[in-house]
Amino acid sequence: MSELTGFQEQAPYDERTDLRTDFVMVYGLNETTAERIQRWRDAGYRIHLMTGVSWGTYQDYLYGDWDGQRHWDDAQTVADGSPILHGKDIPYMVPTVTFTDYLTDKLRPVLELGVEMIHLEEPEFWARAGYSPAFRREWQAYFGEPWQDPYSSPEAHFRAGQLKQHLLTRSLDRVTTVLRDEALRAGRDIRFSVPTHSLLNYTQWQIVSPESTLRELPSVHGAIAQVWTGTSRTPNVYAGRRAERTFETAYLEYGIAQDLTRGTKRTLWFLHDPIEDQPDRTWQDYLANYRRTVVASLLHPEISNFEVAPWPHRIFTRPYRSEESAERVPIPAATATSYLITMNSLRDLDGREVHRDNDGPQFGVLLSDTAMFQRWRPGVVSGHYDGLQDALAVEGRELLNFSDFYGLALPPLFCGQQVRPVQLENLITTPGALDDLDVLILSYEFQKPLTPALHYALAAWVGQGGSLLYVGDGSDPYHQIRQWWTGRYPTPAQHLAEALGVSARSDAIQAVGAGRVRFLDASPADFTGSADRAGELCDHLRALTVAGGRDWQPGPWLSVRRGPYLIGAVPSEARGGVTITGRYLDLLDPQLPVITSRDLEPGDVIWLRDLDHDDALVLASAGRIRDLDRDGGRVSFRCEAPLGVEVITALRSPEPPSAVDGAEWTHDPADGVLRLRHPGLPAGTTLTVTW
Repeated sequence: MSELTGFQEQAPYDERTDLRTDFVMVYGLNETTAERIQRWRDAGYRIHLMTGVSWGTYQDYLYGDWDGQRHWDDAQTVADGSPILHGKDIPYMVPTVTFTDYLTDKLRPVLELGVEMIHLEEPEFWARAGYSPAFRREWQAYFGEPWQDPYSSPEAHFRAGQLKQHLLTRSLDRVTTVLRDEALRAGRDIRFSVPTHSLLNYTQWQIVSPESTLRELPSVHGAIAQVWTGTSRTPNVYAGRRAERTFETAYLEYGIAQDLTRGTKRTLWFLHDPIEDQPDRTWQDYLANYRRTVVASLLHPEISNFEVAPWPHRIFTRPYRSEESAERVPIPAATATSYLITMNSLRDLDGREVHRDNDGPQFGVLLSDTAMFQRWRPGVVSGHYDGLQDALAVEGRELLNFSDFYGLALPPLFCGQQVRPVQLENLITTPGALDDLDVLILSYEFQKPLTPALHYALAAWVGQGGSLLYVGDGSDPYHQIRQWWTGRYPTPAQHLAEALGVSARSDAIQAVGAGRVRFLDASPADFTGSADRAGELCDHLRALTVAGGRDWQPGPWLSVRRGPYLIGAVPSEARGGVTITGRYLDLLDPQLPVITSRDLEPGDVIWLRDLDHDDALVLASAGRIRDLDRDGGRVSFRCEAPLGVEVITALRSPEPPSAVDGAEWTHDPADGVLRLRHPGLPAGTTLTVTW
């Protein structure tokens, strides 16, 4: 059985939330876990388990019921001594050895429940934490020096980030290794995955997480890229305007998340969330932003595994606001149908041939884990990610908005180029990490290279024909921390230039073997200030691209074809639109209409099925199609869907049927599409069509 699609759920089994995916991640460890697992298994699912690794209902550990000792000193603590809470009596934890052993002990009974995979979600350590007794002890043990206030100097803040990442990685390694060993000795096998936000989001939200170090853990078999509306609508700045740019941010988040498993045999699932943690938006808002994140993910065709939803109970059983009502209302029927068309269509993407309409240059923006360690600057009040934007000085706003990164990534994206972030650390751990890229953009004004080996890897790539733009003015105070370059070079950029065999003082394009490099003396954040500054960066990138023998091909949209599917988006601040022509089924419309022409304006997204690509019978459905049988002029199948959902299935049918059993139907003779409609049943509705 495949594991292409799944969802996580903490509520008991409910036919209204039975999405009919391949697997379910039963959430949480309590007295109901075994019962919930069995009920989902009885419904036909492969069973995974998910639990929080940094927070959870761990009061028996905090109050001494586990080992006779209270452990509140393991809570992540801010400068005034108060713990950072996820809920009442649910602090974020410092992952000490003792807490790790407790977590291992808590998970041990799960091995007896036949779970195939355990997902240890959201290993998180807040940047503003680092004051608890447990963290102070860990500092002494790791650095061999007395603890320092993380906000006493850039070096102390950076080192606190390094320690936080080390503790989280150590904890995950210990839990997964011990439990897998115990399972194997008992004749079972079990796999582990780490659901985690993207490096881009954690950095902007001022949270430290393992990210690239997960690749070092032998008992971790995969990850879930937790990218959704809640992360991707985090505002950023372009052309002097701070705004939510959900599609563009999601596109960059999914892009960097791929590097969690790129070049390995591990599985990565992309998460989508039809709602989000913010409960006061409207159904219309949720749906529009959901579609933006889905399309953003599908533009990265390397990934074909998806978590289609967290918490189906909050989607299909809770009321929310609506633009059409003064009261909160249950999910509109058309919205539920639209969600399920998307969820079921995702399963059809695996193994499809990929073709890009724009064969232009590929741009990469290098992003390091160390960006998570630099979310504070002396004398700059940035707050935490709390929305207090207007009360901050310019420097604080730039830090909060992560403008150093977005100043490098958004200008080429809005200039119509194909851009993705690239994990800097992977350059020396993943062979061919840069093989599909033509131009790299790098700055050390908000991150640092932890080893000079990265520069030799970059030099080798440039020498073989790559183009590199380095952007930095040397103003970052973190250049002065104790690291391998200090005392030898003013900043690590000087060593990069030495490895390349060029001068960091020249702003001209300099040849390096078959490639080229340019050092630009500027702050990356400056390129967010105005449209003119964004255009300047694009001019520099254009010159490098042309010098490398590639055409600079600004286009109005991003698109990819995955088999019969055309997926595309016009960025919200693109310089124009695009018109699509052909014969397509619109998968983002719950009526599944056929379109022959569609004008796309900035901000629009599409997911279409090309009716002329093949002769497939089933074109799309809001249900899961099983047991399809074709016998001459007769077709039968079972269609499974959550209870009560209005299911629509589109079949290729040049001629109208003579009979349909199990559903109401309409036939479009002009386009040769038969649409079947019936209420959803998890056990399935049997349909028979005769021509």
